[in-house]
Amino acid sequence: MPIVGLNVLSVVTLAVDTAMCGRLVDAAEALTALGFASQLIFLLMVAMLGLTVGTVAFIARAHGAGEAQRINHVLQQSILLTYLVSIAVAVVGNLGAGIALQWLGAEAAVRDLGLSYVRPLFTFTVFFYLNMLFAAALRAVGNTILPFMIALLSSLLNVVLNYGLILGRFGLPALGVGGAAWGTVISQAVAASLMVWILQRDVVPGMRARLGLAPLDRPLARDLFRVGAPAALDMVILNVAFLSIVGMLARVAQVAVAAHGIGLRIQSLAFVPGLGVSQATGAMVGNALGAGDVPEAREVVRGGVILSTGIMSVIGLAIIVGAEPIIAIFDVESATELGRYSLLWMRVLGWGMPAVGVHIALIGMLRGAGATNTSLLINVIGTLVVQVPLSWLLGFVAGWGAFGIWVALPVSFVVRMVLGILAYRRGAWARAGASV
Repeated sequence: MPIVGLNVLSVVTLAVDTAMCGRLVDAAEALTALGFASQLIFLLMVAMLGLTVGTVAFIARAHGAGEAQRINHVLQQSILLTYLVSIAVAVVGNLGAGIALQWLGAEAAVRDLGLSYVRPLFTFTVFFYLNMLFAAALRAVGNTILPFMIALLSSLLNVVLNYGLILGRFGLPALGVGGAAWGTVISQAVAASLMVWILQRDVVPGMRARLGLAPLDRPLARDLFRVGAPAALDMVILNVAFLSIVGMLARVAQVAVAAHGIGLRIQSLAFVPGLGVSQATGAMVGNALGAGDVPEAREVVRGGVILSTGIMSVIGLAIIVGAEPIIAIFDVESATELGRYSLLWMRVLGWGMPAVGVHIALIGMLRGAGATNTSLLINVIGTLVVQVPLSWLLGFVAGWGAFGIWVALPVSFVVRMVLGILAYRRGAWARAGASV
Protein backbone atom coordinates (compact mmCIF):
# COMPACT_ATOMS: atom_id res chain seq x y z
CA MET A 1 0.00 0.00 0.00
CA PRO A 2 2.78 2.53 0.63
CA ILE A 3 4.13 1.72 -2.86
CA VAL A 4 0.70 2.44 -4.30
CA GLY A 5 0.54 5.64 -2.26
CA LEU A 6 3.98 6.71 -3.48
CA ASN A 7 2.99 6.25 -7.11
CA VAL A 8 -0.37 7.94 -6.56
CA LEU A 9 1.37 11.01 -5.16
CA SER A 10 3.66 11.35 -8.17
CA VAL A 11 0.78 11.05 -10.63
CA VAL A 12 -1.63 13.26 -8.68
CA THR A 13 0.97 16.01 -8.78
CA LEU A 14 1.03 15.82 -12.58
CA ALA A 15 -2.76 15.87 -12.70
CA VAL A 16 -2.84 18.94 -10.45
CA ASP A 17 -0.33 20.66 -12.74
CA THR A 18 -2.56 19.98 -15.71
CA ALA A 19 -5.65 21.24 -13.89
CA MET A 20 -3.83 24.47 -12.93
CA CYS A 21 -2.58 25.02 -16.48
CA GLY A 22 -6.16 24.52 -17.67
CA ARG A 23 -6.97 27.79 -15.89
CA LEU A 24 -4.38 29.86 -17.74
CA VAL A 25 -5.47 32.45 -20.32
CA ASP A 26 -3.90 30.35 -23.08
CA ALA A 27 -5.29 27.12 -21.62
CA ALA A 28 -5.78 25.31 -24.94
CA GLU A 29 -2.18 25.87 -26.01
CA ALA A 30 -0.89 25.11 -22.50
CA LEU A 31 -2.71 21.76 -22.34
CA THR A 32 -1.57 20.86 -25.85
CA ALA A 33 2.03 21.72 -24.89
CA LEU A 34 1.75 19.46 -21.83
CA GLY A 35 0.36 16.72 -24.07
CA PHE A 36 3.47 16.87 -26.25
CA ALA A 37 5.90 17.47 -23.38
CA SER A 38 4.57 14.54 -21.36
CA GLN A 39 5.92 12.15 -23.97
CA LEU A 40 9.42 13.59 -23.61
CA ILE A 41 9.22 13.51 -19.82
CA PHE A 42 8.46 9.80 -19.97
CA LEU A 43 11.84 9.43 -21.67
CA LEU A 44 13.45 10.77 -18.47
CA MET A 45 12.63 7.46 -16.84
CA VAL A 46 14.17 5.23 -19.51
CA ALA A 47 17.83 5.01 -18.49
CA MET A 48 17.07 5.28 -14.79
CA LEU A 49 14.41 2.60 -14.92
CA GLY A 50 17.02 0.16 -16.17
CA LEU A 51 19.35 1.03 -13.31
CA THR A 52 16.63 0.81 -10.64
CA VAL A 53 15.42 -2.57 -11.94
CA GLY A 54 18.97 -3.90 -11.68
CA THR A 55 19.42 -2.33 -8.24
CA VAL A 56 16.19 -3.87 -6.90
CA ALA A 57 17.11 -7.30 -8.29
CA PHE A 58 20.57 -7.33 -6.67
CA ILE A 59 19.62 -5.69 -3.36
CA ALA A 60 16.58 -7.97 -3.01
CA ARG A 61 18.82 -11.03 -3.48
CA ALA A 62 21.34 -9.70 -0.95
CA HIS A 63 18.57 -8.90 1.53
CA GLY A 64 17.03 -12.35 1.11
CA ALA A 65 20.48 -13.88 1.78
CA GLY A 66 21.16 -11.55 4.77
CA GLU A 67 24.21 -9.83 3.20
CA ALA A 68 24.17 -6.24 4.57
CA GLN A 69 27.61 -5.32 3.22
CA ARG A 70 26.55 -6.35 -0.27
CA ILE A 71 23.41 -4.21 0.00
CA ASN A 72 25.41 -1.04 0.75
CA HIS A 73 27.97 -1.77 -1.95
CA VAL A 74 25.25 -2.14 -4.59
CA LEU A 75 23.58 1.07 -3.37
CA GLN A 76 26.79 3.10 -3.50
CA GLN A 77 27.63 1.90 -7.00
CA SER A 78 24.09 2.65 -8.12
CA ILE A 79 24.43 6.22 -6.81
CA LEU A 80 27.64 6.70 -8.83
CA LEU A 81 25.92 5.41 -11.95
CA THR A 82 22.96 7.72 -11.27
CA TYR A 83 25.30 10.73 -11.46
CA LEU A 84 26.61 9.60 -14.85
CA VAL A 85 23.17 8.89 -16.27
CA SER A 86 21.85 12.26 -15.03
CA ILE A 87 24.60 14.20 -16.79
CA ALA A 88 24.01 12.38 -20.06
CA VAL A 89 20.25 12.90 -19.94
CA ALA A 90 20.60 16.60 -19.06
CA VAL A 91 22.86 17.24 -22.06
CA VAL A 92 20.99 15.16 -24.62
CA GLY A 93 17.56 16.26 -23.36
CA ASN A 94 18.29 19.98 -23.60
CA LEU A 95 19.88 19.68 -27.03
CA GLY A 96 17.18 17.50 -28.55
CA ALA A 97 13.93 18.66 -26.93
CA GLY A 98 13.09 21.34 -29.49
CA ILE A 99 13.69 19.03 -32.44
CA ALA A 100 11.68 16.25 -30.82
CA LEU A 101 8.66 18.50 -30.20
CA GLN A 102 8.80 19.76 -33.76
CA TRP A 103 9.04 16.20 -35.09
CA LEU A 104 5.96 15.25 -33.06
CA GLY A 105 4.01 17.96 -34.88
CA ALA A 106 3.85 20.71 -32.25
CA GLU A 107 3.12 24.14 -33.70
CA ALA A 108 5.60 26.95 -32.93
CA ALA A 109 3.74 28.50 -29.97
CA VAL A 110 2.99 25.11 -28.47
CA ARG A 111 6.60 24.01 -28.93
CA ASP A 112 7.90 27.05 -27.04
CA LEU A 113 5.55 26.36 -24.14
CA GLY A 114 6.60 22.73 -24.14
CA LEU A 115 10.29 23.70 -24.00
CA SER A 116 9.67 25.96 -21.00
CA TYR A 117 8.35 22.87 -19.23
CA VAL A 118 10.85 20.17 -20.21
CA ARG A 119 14.15 22.06 -20.03
CA PRO A 120 14.24 22.62 -16.24
CA LEU A 121 13.25 18.99 -15.71
CA PHE A 122 16.02 17.73 -18.00
CA THR A 123 18.62 20.06 -16.47
CA PHE A 124 18.00 19.03 -12.86
CA THR A 125 17.04 15.43 -13.53
CA VAL A 126 19.58 14.19 -10.95
CA PHE A 127 17.11 14.94 -8.13
CA PHE A 128 14.35 12.96 -9.82
CA TYR A 129 16.72 10.05 -10.41
CA LEU A 130 18.04 9.95 -6.85
CA ASN A 131 14.48 9.84 -5.53
CA MET A 132 13.72 6.94 -7.88
CA LEU A 133 16.86 5.09 -6.80
CA PHE A 134 16.33 5.46 -3.06
CA ALA A 135 12.68 4.42 -3.29
CA ALA A 136 13.67 1.34 -5.31
CA ALA A 137 16.49 0.37 -2.93
CA LEU A 138 14.24 0.71 0.12
CA ARG A 139 11.49 -1.26 -1.60
CA ALA A 140 13.98 -4.09 -2.19
CA VAL A 141 14.55 -4.45 1.58
CA GLY A 142 10.86 -4.14 2.43
CA ASN A 143 10.87 -0.53 3.68
CA THR A 144 8.12 1.26 1.77
CA ILE A 145 6.96 3.64 4.50
CA LEU A 146 9.98 5.98 4.45
CA PRO A 147 9.87 6.83 0.71
CA PHE A 148 6.11 7.27 0.94
CA MET A 149 6.34 9.77 3.81
CA ILE A 150 9.04 11.77 2.06
CA ALA A 151 7.05 11.73 -1.19
CA LEU A 152 3.98 12.95 0.71
CA LEU A 153 5.92 15.95 2.01
CA SER A 154 7.44 16.59 -1.42
CA SER A 155 4.06 16.39 -3.16
CA LEU A 156 2.46 18.88 -0.80
CA LEU A 157 5.36 21.26 -1.37
CA ASN A 158 5.08 20.69 -5.11
CA VAL A 159 1.37 21.56 -5.21
CA VAL A 160 1.95 24.79 -3.25
CA LEU A 161 4.93 25.85 -5.36
CA ASN A 162 3.21 25.04 -8.64
CA TYR A 163 0.08 26.92 -7.64
CA GLY A 164 2.25 29.93 -6.92
CA LEU A 165 4.55 29.66 -9.94
CA ILE A 166 1.93 28.72 -12.56
CA LEU A 167 -0.73 31.26 -11.59
CA GLY A 168 1.38 33.87 -9.77
CA ARG A 169 0.09 33.35 -6.23
CA PHE A 170 1.80 33.90 -2.84
CA GLY A 171 3.88 36.74 -4.32
CA LEU A 172 5.63 34.38 -6.74
CA PRO A 173 6.07 35.18 -10.44
CA ALA A 174 3.44 33.81 -12.84
CA LEU A 175 5.54 31.54 -15.06
CA GLY A 176 2.67 29.60 -16.62
CA VAL A 177 3.60 26.16 -17.94
CA GLY A 178 7.27 26.68 -17.02
CA GLY A 179 6.26 27.30 -13.40
CA ALA A 180 4.98 23.72 -13.17
CA ALA A 181 8.46 22.45 -14.00
CA TRP A 182 10.28 24.72 -11.55
CA GLY A 183 7.95 23.83 -8.69
CA THR A 184 8.57 20.15 -9.42
CA VAL A 185 12.35 20.57 -9.56
CA ILE A 186 12.48 22.38 -6.22
CA SER A 187 10.28 19.79 -4.47
CA GLN A 188 12.36 16.94 -5.92
CA ALA A 189 15.56 18.56 -4.65
CA VAL A 190 14.08 18.88 -1.15
CA ALA A 191 12.96 15.22 -1.18
CA ALA A 192 16.35 13.93 -2.36
CA SER A 193 18.20 16.00 0.26
CA LEU A 194 15.94 14.76 3.03
CA MET A 195 16.34 11.13 1.95
CA VAL A 196 20.14 11.44 1.91
CA TRP A 197 20.13 13.04 5.36
CA ILE A 198 18.07 10.14 6.75
CA LEU A 199 20.03 7.35 5.05
CA GLN A 200 23.35 8.72 6.31
CA ARG A 201 22.18 8.30 9.91
CA ASP A 202 21.52 4.54 10.04
CA VAL A 203 17.77 5.08 10.36
CA VAL A 204 17.23 2.09 8.07
CA PRO A 205 18.95 -1.01 9.54
CA GLY A 206 21.58 -2.43 7.22
CA MET A 207 21.40 0.41 4.67
CA ARG A 208 23.55 3.54 4.52
CA ALA A 209 23.80 6.00 1.62
CA ARG A 210 27.26 7.25 0.66
CA LEU A 211 27.22 10.09 -1.88
CA GLY A 212 30.96 10.61 -2.26
CA LEU A 213 32.88 9.53 -5.34
CA ALA A 214 34.47 6.08 -5.23
CA PRO A 215 36.10 3.66 -7.68
CA LEU A 216 33.54 2.20 -10.03
CA ASP A 217 32.99 -1.53 -9.61
CA ARG A 218 32.95 -2.34 -13.31
CA PRO A 219 31.80 -5.97 -13.02
CA LEU A 220 28.88 -4.92 -10.82
CA ALA A 221 28.05 -2.00 -13.13
CA ARG A 222 27.95 -4.40 -16.07
CA ASP A 223 25.70 -6.78 -14.13
CA LEU A 224 23.35 -3.96 -13.09
CA PHE A 225 22.94 -2.83 -16.68
CA ARG A 226 22.80 -6.42 -17.95
CA VAL A 227 19.69 -6.97 -15.85
CA GLY A 228 18.37 -3.43 -16.20
CA ALA A 229 19.09 -2.69 -19.87
CA PRO A 230 16.19 -4.80 -21.20
CA ALA A 231 13.85 -2.98 -18.78
CA ALA A 232 15.18 0.35 -20.06
CA LEU A 233 14.71 -0.81 -23.64
CA ASP A 234 11.20 -1.84 -22.58
CA MET A 235 10.55 1.79 -21.67
CA VAL A 236 12.10 3.01 -24.93
CA ILE A 237 9.75 0.80 -26.91
CA LEU A 238 6.79 1.89 -24.80
CA ASN A 239 7.70 5.51 -25.44
CA VAL A 240 8.05 4.84 -29.15
CA ALA A 241 4.45 3.70 -29.01
CA PHE A 242 3.34 6.76 -27.05
CA LEU A 243 5.27 9.10 -29.33
CA SER A 244 3.80 7.44 -32.40
CA ILE A 245 0.31 7.91 -30.96
CA VAL A 246 0.96 11.62 -30.39
CA GLY A 247 2.42 11.98 -33.88
CA MET A 248 -0.60 10.28 -35.42
CA LEU A 249 -3.08 12.28 -33.33
CA ALA A 250 -1.38 15.54 -34.34
CA ARG A 251 -2.19 14.64 -37.93
CA VAL A 252 -5.82 14.05 -37.02
CA ALA A 253 -6.30 17.22 -34.92
CA GLN A 254 -4.13 19.23 -32.52
CA VAL A 255 -6.98 19.19 -30.02
CA ALA A 256 -6.75 15.38 -29.98
CA VAL A 257 -3.21 15.76 -28.62
CA ALA A 258 -4.54 17.96 -25.81
CA ALA A 259 -7.21 15.33 -25.05
CA HIS A 260 -4.51 12.66 -25.06
CA GLY A 261 -2.48 14.71 -22.58
CA ILE A 262 -5.46 14.93 -20.22
CA GLY A 263 -6.13 11.23 -20.67
CA LEU A 264 -2.50 10.40 -19.94
CA ARG A 265 -2.83 12.00 -16.51
CA ILE A 266 -5.84 9.78 -15.85
CA GLN A 267 -4.08 6.76 -17.36
CA SER A 268 -1.01 7.33 -15.19
CA LEU A 269 -3.18 7.61 -12.08
CA ALA A 270 -5.26 4.58 -13.06
CA PHE A 271 -2.16 2.43 -13.58
CA VAL A 272 -0.69 3.36 -10.19
CA PRO A 273 -2.35 0.74 -7.94
CA GLY A 274 -1.50 -2.07 -10.35
CA LEU A 275 2.06 -0.80 -10.70
CA GLY A 276 2.36 -0.71 -6.93
CA VAL A 277 1.31 -4.36 -6.74
CA SER A 278 3.73 -5.12 -9.59
CA GLN A 279 6.66 -3.46 -7.81
CA ALA A 280 5.86 -5.23 -4.55
CA THR A 281 5.57 -8.51 -6.45
CA GLY A 282 9.00 -7.94 -8.00
CA ALA A 283 10.66 -7.22 -4.65
CA MET A 284 9.01 -10.19 -2.91
CA VAL A 285 9.82 -12.55 -5.80
CA GLY A 286 13.44 -11.38 -5.56
CA ASN A 287 13.53 -11.99 -1.80
CA ALA A 288 12.03 -15.48 -2.22
CA LEU A 289 14.41 -16.48 -4.99
CA GLY A 290 17.34 -15.05 -3.01
CA ALA A 291 16.37 -17.44 -0.21
CA GLY A 292 16.00 -20.32 -2.71
CA ASP A 293 12.22 -20.65 -2.16
CA VAL A 294 10.66 -21.04 -5.62
CA PRO A 295 7.22 -22.21 -4.32
CA GLU A 296 6.99 -19.00 -2.26
CA ALA A 297 7.87 -16.97 -5.35
CA ARG A 298 5.08 -18.65 -7.31
CA GLU A 299 2.60 -17.97 -4.50
CA VAL A 300 3.60 -14.29 -4.55
CA VAL A 301 3.00 -14.15 -8.32
CA ARG A 302 -0.45 -15.72 -8.07
CA GLY A 303 -1.48 -13.34 -5.31
CA GLY A 304 -0.07 -10.37 -7.23
CA VAL A 305 -2.00 -11.24 -10.41
CA ILE A 306 -5.31 -11.67 -8.55
CA LEU A 307 -4.91 -8.44 -6.60
CA SER A 308 -3.71 -6.35 -9.55
CA THR A 309 -6.43 -7.59 -11.90
CA GLY A 310 -9.18 -7.00 -9.37
CA ILE A 311 -8.03 -3.48 -8.59
CA MET A 312 -7.54 -2.49 -12.22
CA SER A 313 -10.95 -3.85 -13.25
CA VAL A 314 -12.69 -1.74 -10.62
CA ILE A 315 -10.72 1.34 -11.70
CA GLY A 316 -11.57 0.69 -15.35
CA LEU A 317 -15.27 0.59 -14.55
CA ALA A 318 -14.95 3.83 -12.56
CA ILE A 319 -13.27 5.55 -15.52
CA ILE A 320 -16.01 4.45 -17.92
CA VAL A 321 -18.84 5.53 -15.63
CA GLY A 322 -17.22 8.72 -14.35
CA ALA A 323 -15.55 10.04 -17.48
CA GLU A 324 -17.56 13.28 -17.62
CA PRO A 325 -16.97 14.36 -14.00
CA ILE A 326 -13.28 13.48 -14.44
CA ILE A 327 -12.73 15.81 -17.39
CA ALA A 328 -14.62 18.55 -15.53
CA ILE A 329 -11.74 18.56 -13.03
CA PHE A 330 -9.58 19.92 -15.86
CA ASP A 331 -12.18 22.62 -16.61
CA VAL A 332 -13.09 20.87 -19.89
CA GLU A 333 -16.74 20.79 -20.98
CA SER A 334 -17.95 17.51 -22.47
CA ALA A 335 -19.83 19.31 -25.30
CA THR A 336 -16.64 20.83 -26.73
CA GLU A 337 -14.39 19.13 -29.27
CA LEU A 338 -11.71 18.73 -26.59
CA GLY A 339 -14.27 17.23 -24.24
CA ARG A 340 -15.53 14.72 -26.81
CA TYR A 341 -12.02 13.53 -27.62
CA SER A 342 -11.15 13.29 -23.91
CA LEU A 343 -14.24 11.20 -23.13
CA LEU A 344 -13.54 8.88 -26.05
CA TRP A 345 -9.95 8.26 -25.00
CA MET A 346 -10.76 7.62 -21.34
CA ARG A 347 -13.55 5.16 -22.14
CA VAL A 348 -11.30 3.21 -24.48
CA LEU A 349 -8.72 3.16 -21.68
CA GLY A 350 -11.28 1.91 -19.14
CA TRP A 351 -12.23 -1.15 -21.19
CA GLY A 352 -8.61 -2.26 -21.39
CA MET A 353 -7.83 -2.09 -17.66
CA PRO A 354 -8.40 -5.78 -16.70
CA ALA A 355 -5.81 -6.94 -19.25
CA VAL A 356 -3.43 -4.25 -17.98
CA GLY A 357 -3.79 -5.63 -14.45
CA VAL A 358 -2.69 -9.14 -15.42
CA HIS A 359 0.12 -7.87 -17.63
CA ILE A 360 1.84 -5.55 -15.18
CA ALA A 361 1.73 -8.08 -12.32
CA LEU A 362 3.53 -10.61 -14.53
CA ILE A 363 6.05 -7.98 -15.62
CA GLY A 364 6.80 -7.40 -11.92
CA MET A 365 7.47 -11.14 -11.60
CA LEU A 366 9.91 -11.12 -14.53
CA ARG A 367 11.78 -8.05 -13.33
CA GLY A 368 12.01 -9.31 -9.77
CA ALA A 369 13.49 -12.55 -11.08
CA GLY A 370 15.93 -10.68 -13.31
CA ALA A 371 14.31 -12.25 -16.40
CA THR A 372 14.14 -8.85 -18.10
CA ASN A 373 14.88 -10.23 -21.57
CA THR A 374 11.57 -12.07 -21.46
CA SER A 375 9.66 -8.92 -20.47
CA LEU A 376 11.45 -7.08 -23.29
CA LEU A 377 10.37 -9.68 -25.85
CA ILE A 378 6.76 -9.43 -24.67
CA ASN A 379 6.86 -5.66 -25.01
CA VAL A 380 8.45 -5.78 -28.48
CA ILE A 381 5.69 -8.03 -29.77
CA GLY A 382 2.88 -6.13 -28.03
CA THR A 383 4.12 -2.69 -29.08
CA LEU A 384 6.05 -2.88 -32.35
CA VAL A 385 4.27 -5.87 -33.89
CA VAL A 386 0.73 -5.14 -32.67
CA GLN A 387 0.06 -1.65 -31.29
CA VAL A 388 1.90 0.75 -33.61
CA PRO A 389 0.90 -0.92 -36.91
CA LEU A 390 -2.67 -1.43 -35.69
CA SER A 391 -2.96 2.24 -34.67
CA TRP A 392 -1.97 3.27 -38.17
CA LEU A 393 -4.23 0.76 -39.88
CA LEU A 394 -7.30 1.56 -37.81
CA GLY A 395 -6.68 5.31 -37.60
CA PHE A 396 -5.87 6.07 -41.22
CA VAL A 397 -6.38 3.06 -43.50
CA ALA A 398 -9.73 2.11 -41.93
CA GLY A 399 -10.54 5.78 -41.40
CA TRP A 400 -11.45 5.51 -37.71
CA GLY A 401 -9.36 8.55 -36.78
CA ALA A 402 -8.47 9.11 -33.13
CA PHE A 403 -10.63 6.19 -31.98
CA GLY A 404 -8.71 3.75 -34.16
CA ILE A 405 -5.37 5.11 -32.94
CA TRP A 406 -6.40 4.77 -29.30
CA VAL A 407 -8.18 1.41 -29.43
CA ALA A 408 -4.99 -0.35 -30.52
CA LEU A 409 -3.56 0.21 -27.00
CA PRO A 410 -5.96 -2.09 -25.07
CA VAL A 411 -5.75 -4.65 -27.87
CA SER A 412 -1.97 -4.73 -27.46
CA PHE A 413 -2.32 -5.25 -23.70
CA VAL A 414 -4.44 -8.33 -24.31
CA VAL A 415 -1.59 -9.73 -26.43
CA ARG A 416 0.95 -8.85 -23.71
CA MET A 417 -1.24 -10.52 -21.09
CA VAL A 418 -1.39 -13.80 -23.02
CA LEU A 419 2.38 -13.82 -23.58
CA GLY A 420 3.00 -13.10 -19.88
CA ILE A 421 0.81 -16.02 -18.81
CA LEU A 422 2.75 -18.32 -21.15
CA ALA A 423 6.05 -17.08 -19.68
CA TYR A 424 4.85 -17.79 -16.14
CA ARG A 425 3.78 -21.32 -17.00
CA ARG A 426 7.09 -22.13 -18.68
CA GLY A 427 8.93 -21.30 -15.43
CA ALA A 428 12.19 -20.05 -16.97
CA TRP A 429 11.89 -16.87 -14.87
CA ALA A 430 12.49 -18.87 -11.66
CA ARG A 431 15.67 -20.41 -13.06
CA ALA A 432 16.86 -16.98 -14.25
CA GLY A 433 16.28 -15.57 -10.76
CA ALA A 434 18.48 -18.21 -9.20
CA SER A 435 21.41 -17.18 -11.42
CA VAL A 436 21.29 -13.38 -10.78
